Amino acid sequence: MFARSLTLPVLVALFLAFDPEPALAQDAQICFDAADNVTEGVKLEESEKQAAHEACQRALAQTSSVVQKYHLQEADFDITGTRPKD
Repeated sequence: MFARSLTLPVLVALFLAFDPEPALAQDAQICFDAADNVTEGVKLEESEKQAAHEACQRALAQTSSVVQKYHLQEADFDITGTRPKD
């Protein structure tokens, strides 16, 4: 019985320990700002591109809006310069 009562807390702890970086509220804004900079001709460093791309991916995973997903994917395309492979 004792092992059964510990199962849920252990599973939650494992999930939290191995969960990828959580999506932040400002991820979409970071994504859109970086895309705006790129379209305006600002040259982003590779580390900035990577951080913006990761923010776009987290924001994509967080939203359920089809329209917002489209805009985030387009912004990510502007940042990375490549379309995702289907």
